[in-house]
Amino acid sequence: MQSRNALRILAEVSGSQWGMVTSAQANARGVNHMSLTRLTGSGDLIRLTHGVYRVAGAPGAQHEELRAAWLATDSAKLAYERLSEHPGCAVVSGESAARLHGIGHLRAMKSEFTTPTRKQSQRADVRYRTRVLPEQDVTVREGLPTTTRERTIADLVEDRHDLSNVSNALRDAARQSLLNVSRLTELLSPLAERNGHRKSAGDALLEELMRIAGIDQQSIAKQIASIPALAGLVAARYVENSREIATNGSNAAVAAPGESSATFQIEEQLRAADSVSIARALQPR
Repeated sequence: MQSRNALRILAEVSGSQWGMVTSAQANARGVNHMSLTRLTGSGDLIRLTHGVYRVAGAPGAQHEELRAAWLATDSAKLAYERLSEHPGCAVVSGESAARLHGIGHLRAMKSEFTTPTRKQSQRADVRYRTRVLPEQDVTVREGLPTTTRERTIADLVEDRHDLSNVSNALRDAARQSLLNVSRLTELLSPLAERNGHRKSAGDALLEELMRIAGIDQQSIAKQIASIPALAGLVAARYVENSREIATNGSNAAVAAPGESSATFQIEEQLRAADSVSIARALQPR
C-alpha cells in the first residue's frame, strides 16, 4: 500500500484515540507490518510501545504511556468500542488510577489495570490484577475506564502501600468532592483485620486513614479554631441553629434516619475537611 493511502487510513483510526493506532487495527484495515515499519522509518509514525504508534503531527497526549498500554491490552478493538463493553475491558487501577484522579503523591511507575479474567504481560512496566468490577466501582477519567476514587483507595490499601501514602490520596479525594463513605467502608472491611483492626471493621480503618491524613474530627476542630473567618462562620451557624430550635420548640426538625451513624459522622468530617481547605485557600498570604 502506498504511504499516502496508509497514512490516510491510520489518521482516520487514530483520530478518536489520542492520535494513536495499534498494529492490529492497522493490519485489519490493510496496512501491514512492512508499511508500519516504512512509515516509522520516514518519521510519519512514532512507535510508543510494542504494537502501538502515534501519528506524527498529532499532539502528544497527557498520560501517553498509560493510554498506549491500555490500547495494547486489547489491540484489535477501537477505544470507543471497548468503553461500551464494561466489564469486559481493562480498567485503569491502583497507582495509575490515583494519578488519573489526581490524588496522592504516588509515582505510578507501572501502568496498572484490572481485568475480569487472568491476563499476563511480558512488559515489566505493566501490571494486571484479576477482579470482576461492579459498575459502581468504575468511572471514566481522561477518556479511560478507571476505578472510582473509593475503589482506588481500597486497592492501594490492598497493595500494602504505606498508610500515610494512602491517607494523602484520601485527603486529596475528600477535597475534590464528597466520597461515597458507605462504599469506601465496605471496600475497606476485608482489609481491616490485617491492618490491626477487628475483623470487617472498615469504618475503623477509614477513621485511622482520616486521622493520619489530618481530616479526623479532632484535627478538623483544631484547624477550624486556627482560622478566624471559619471559626466565626461555625459560631454563627451554631447560633442560627439554636434560634431555630428555640423558635420551633417541640416542632424542631428531627435528624434524618442514619444521621447519628458512623457513616454520617464520617461524611460530616469530610465535608468539614473540604471547608477547611477552602478557607485556607481564601486566607490572605
